[in-house]
Amino acid sequence: MSNRIINIDSVELHPLPPEYAPTGDATTRFAPQIGMLGRRLGAHKLGYNVIALAPGMRAFPFHNHRVNEEMFFVLSGQGEVRIGDTLHPIRAGDVIACPAGDTTTAHQIVNSSDQELRYLAISTQQSPEICEYPDSNKYSAMVDGPDGFNAIGPGGKSAGYWDGE
Repeated sequence: MSNRIINIDSVELHPLPPEYAPTGDATTRFAPQIGMLGRRLGAHKLGYNVIALAPGMRAFPFHNHRVNEEMFFVLSGQGEVRIGDTLHPIRAGDVIACPAGDTTTAHQIVNSSDQELRYLAISTQQSPEICEYPDSNKYSAMVDGPDGFNAIGPGGKSAGYWDGE
């Protein structure tokens, strides 16, 4: 088998690494198991992950991307996807498009069933990226690479350009 081919049934799932793992009260709502595939397959411009959610869980906070686009393909189970102000039921076989944009494109997948929900997440990997988190009124600015960074701050707040100079 080529290193460019992986059978979805053989993907090993793991919790998020400690630096990204939920803490405090978030541990009762967020508990994704993730199988990272993109780099393993040799992908450069797209990220691929298999995500499994136990009943009642979410993978990530409600968010939108200003740069990168995401697509989800539901492999098994059912749940809901919140896009903007609307909840949509989802089930195995559904394809969900989440283009880059403002908070009207914000999205979150929730396992609202009593069985595991598993989906394939595919996204562009452009950097830098800005994410917004409408429920918690935060933003995140990220730059990939060896000298990259991720800054998270309160929405609508920023330091003045000349502050501290």
